[in-house]
Amino acid sequence: MVIIIGSGAGGGILALELSKNNIPVTIIEKGPFIDSKDAHNYYKIHSDDTDILKTECLGGTTTVSAGNGIRVLEKELESIGILIHEELDQVEKLLSIHEMDDKHFGEGNKKFIESSKKLNMKPFKMPKFIRDKDCIPCGKCTFGCPKNAKWTSIDFIKKAMKKGANLLDNTEVLEIIVKDNIVKGVLVKNKNNQEETILSDIVISSAGAINTAILLQKIGLPGGKKLFMDSFVTIGGIVKNIGFNKEVQMNSLIKGENYILSPHYAQFIANELKNKGAKESDILSIMVKIPDDNYGQIKKGKVIKENSIKDIKFIAEGSAVAGAILIESGVVPESIVSTNLRGAHPGGTAAIGDLVDLNLETSVKGLYVSDASVLPKSPGAPPILTILALSKRLSKHLISIIKD
Repeated sequence: MVIIIGSGAGGGILALELSKNNIPVTIIEKGPFIDSKDAHNYYKIHSDDTDILKTECLGGTTTVSAGNGIRVLEKELESIGILIHEELDQVEKLLSIHEMDDKHFGEGNKKFIESSKKLNMKPFKMPKFIRDKDCIPCGKCTFGCPKNAKWTSIDFIKKAMKKGANLLDNTEVLEIIVKDNIVKGVLVKNKNNQEETILSDIVISSAGAINTAILLQKIGLPGGKKLFMDSFVTIGGIVKNIGFNKEVQMNSLIKGENYILSPHYAQFIANELKNKGAKESDILSIMVKIPDDNYGQIKKGKVIKENSIKDIKFIAEGSAVAGAILIESGVVPESIVSTNLRGAHPGGTAAIGDLVDLNLETSVKGLYVSDASVLPKSPGAPPILTILALSKRLSKHLISIIKD
């Protein structure tokens, strides 16, 4: 039997691929089995020290993603000996990744595209794993889609269960069991609040960069010595009655050398501009996201994150460009405000070449990692597609060694 800790992007596709090949799988998820449209009820603040929000439920943060399916770090992974072109193609087909039709582009995204072109930039439509026929734009992508129009890892978990996979939800992994440097299973606290040992000679941590690092540290592996968070701000201002708050979020994109820009509604911007008479429908805003340095760590369960001078420079550079696009789009210049610097997509805490090998196995035999932890550097963009491709690649490796 293979134990998979976590049911997000990495865990979901592993469960599906292994169970399709008649390999017994047990998925252990700390949160409950939910419908993805209810994901907003399961947001958890990791700590008061860093602005990182995550969901603790079946499907993990795929349930509150914006549905963005872009390729990241493909060349960087190839440079260290990991080819995922084939897996990326397979995952794109599996998720039906595509550019949404024109009906799903509202005034905010249109202005972003038109204004960017006027400023000699090259915007393009964001590849999405959202089903056009089911999507009624509402701006709630990152709350859990009310229409279930977006792929989430829950889709894969359900298919895996039909193939025989066992799901233990509301079950927390307390510790990975290791003897003589060989994995033996996991110690969990089950839904009855009782401790229980589950044995297996193959365990995969797909618990996310923070939780994976904590589990590795408990068994003496140096996880979490590095941490990136895809640092970002959202900048916005007032355009009367633009209705951007009801649009598909991040439906277009600009890739700068040091940042990406994408239309993104932030409630903080709306709250900040209420005193200037703005309604939620009067806000146009842009996310500025950078590939930040790995100046962070997980220490005694706590996230410690600092930004380098380079990070701040890149944020300032992208913010200046975003401001120019907003003004060209008709935003009142005096109304422009910004969120605090925040973090998304934490990763790098068990990077390939540091803590795992090219097959994502740790120095403990049979213990693998397959989530954002293994990414060697910050992508500065949504990593779901790359995590899925790496996990699909791992599933092929595991199938070959188990069946042999």
